[in-house]
Amino acid sequence: MAETTDVAIIGGGAAGCAVSYYLAQLGVKSTIIEREGLGNQASGNSAGGLNPLTGVGIPGPLAAFGWECFQLHADLYAGLKHQSGIDYQHRTVAKIDLAMEESEIDGLKETAVRMDAVEGFEAHWLEPEDVAKLEPRIAPGILGGMYDHGNTGVDSYKLTNAFAAAATEMGATVRVGNVQGLEGNSGKIDRVILEDGEISCGQVVMAMGPWSRRAESWLGIYIPVDPLKGEILRLELEGDRIKYDISGGGASIYPKLDGLNWCGTTEDWNGFDREPSEKVAKEIRKRLARVFPDLADAKLAKHTACLRPVTPDWLPVLGRAPGWENVYLATGAGKKGILLATGIGRSIADLMTTGETALSIQRFSPERFATQLE
Repeated sequence: MAETTDVAIIGGGAAGCAVSYYLAQLGVKSTIIEREGLGNQASGNSAGGLNPLTGVGIPGPLAAFGWECFQLHADLYAGLKHQSGIDYQHRTVAKIDLAMEESEIDGLKETAVRMDAVEGFEAHWLEPEDVAKLEPRIAPGILGGMYDHGNTGVDSYKLTNAFAAAATEMGATVRVGNVQGLEGNSGKIDRVILEDGEISCGQVVMAMGPWSRRAESWLGIYIPVDPLKGEILRLELEGDRIKYDISGGGASIYPKLDGLNWCGTTEDWNGFDREPSEKVAKEIRKRLARVFPDLADAKLAKHTACLRPVTPDWLPVLGRAPGWENVYLATGAGKKGILLATGIGRSIADLMTTGETALSIQRFSPERFATQLE
């Protein structure tokens, strides 16, 4: 019997699984098509920070949407944990951003004032001796830092699978398969072609992350999403557990509930190279030596590498594909993919079912890259 689905979702990362979840809540059944396992790429190896107040595009064009996504995460946790049976460890975290150079001090002080004015957040400047009181293992010689409390974090792999598990409870399916193309006519796609068959569908969501350009030839449109490689060392630290996320000097430290410390993270334009690099590992440890010396020689539990989907303006691509009635793009979330997953899922499900959404995605329309390919 031929396979059929209401909505074919190509890609089993956080974005695709979130779309499936929100569609299921609206009574629409979907099939998630994934070739390498749910959350097996960036969605499963992300540090899982949900920071809506800083980062690329914040303050700026991503700020309103980022905040909406942050709120969606907070509202979602209890229900999604119960429905999926997966505790993806949504929790509030405290962070110290270190000033290593004089030129960084004013910016961190300004950020602290801005963050402290937001309800639910606390932020203030720390002198070097204040930093040492909070975490005496931070290297001497720093110039101070910004403390903030109010951001949240999750286990990104478990979150991705929680979306999928809850969606399947409501009728969605997960299909292992490698998509080779799309077929249709009159501005509508009606079949997804796989290596081992095909799936008839009513609508399609392209949630292919760094591999989104594969769909350019299928749809005849420009989808400028390229892979940005990032690597993380998961390190075991003897002694007391680190209580704060810490960043500075190019190093980032994310203490996890299992006792491991995820340290990175890097940015390299290396195409689709996903192999962990020993050279990069040494660079991460070099940065750690400047910030948190005890971690520089800590035991390695795991070294991961993944690819983030980045657009030329570092903003996501969300909405109906130009020239197509029933194809939607949900990609390009860059380094904010886990934060934005909720808003991506909700907004795309809204657009597919009602044609509009209350979320602030106007600046992220695929139309801004609407060049038609020959």
